[in-house]
Amino acid sequence: MQVTVGLPRLIEIFDARKRPSTPRMELKLKAKYSKTTDMVREIAMKIKETKLGDVAQEITINVAKANIEIVLDKKKLRELDIKPKAVFDKIVTEMKSLEVKGGDESIIIKPKEKDLLLSEIYKLKEKAKQIHVRGLEGVTHVLPVKDENGYTILCAGSNLEQALELEEVEKETIMTNDIFEVSKIFGIEGAREAIIREATKVLKDQGISIDVRHIMLLVDVMTMTGNIKGITRTGITGEKESVIARATFETPIKHLINASLIGERDDLNSVVENVILNQPVPLGTGLPGLIAKTADMEKDE
Repeated sequence: MQVTVGLPRLIEIFDARKRPSTPRMELKLKAKYSKTTDMVREIAMKIKETKLGDVAQEITINVAKANIEIVLDKKKLRELDIKPKAVFDKIVTEMKSLEVKGGDESIIIKPKEKDLLLSEIYKLKEKAKQIHVRGLEGVTHVLPVKDENGYTILCAGSNLEQALELEEVEKETIMTNDIFEVSKIFGIEGAREAIIREATKVLKDQGISIDVRHIMLLVDVMTMTGNIKGITRTGITGEKESVIARATFETPIKHLINASLIGERDDLNSVVENVILNQPVPLGTGLPGLIAKTADMEKDE
């Protein structure tokens, strides 16, 4: 099971990518569902996404009759404990605008339009293959792992909303690396905790020790508006008030030209622009203004 780690994962986190390259979930089973390996395996197969293409022996187009013929794989259906009626009902639900007929062995999908082009029928065939039959949408692989506290199912793919509806799973311990999914379900505070956890885990796995308060400060900036914003030129960096501060990140000419066209003013209130202009920064000893009376100094001399 592939998992993005190291620098690529850190870039995903702090750039606030909408979807991780390798979405992953950890689902801990309740004790009463972890008694035997067969029970765990059965639950794992129910969690894994099953599409029509996975339980069909063949899906063909009958050119003469202008329909799609689906032959179900009985052996696969028995292994997954899926009833042919359940598959039929799913097809009827997804293909509402089409005529669906069939039984336990085969299903026929026929377009209601008589003059439908063959290319359109082919598109319907490809769409039929992707019909969701069972499991969590997006979870392509599952791996049951036993530890001292019971069984945990590692999932390649993430669907937090549907995972929370599973009776067999301890909802309080569900873990996902999809930060935007966490934000959608638990809000911005949940997303903040998820970003801190993911960033800390990546650094720890690489053997890097860093005070968590550095990460917390960075994450607070990313989430302080109530939305997750990446440290990119279209995110936090692009929203700085200072023209010079914006110009220090990736596209200086663009920012300087745009600021010149609209007559934007920079009051040089922060550190970056003052350092660039070789001026004292408005911090520490750079804050007070010193005034000397030259007349008194001359008398002393």
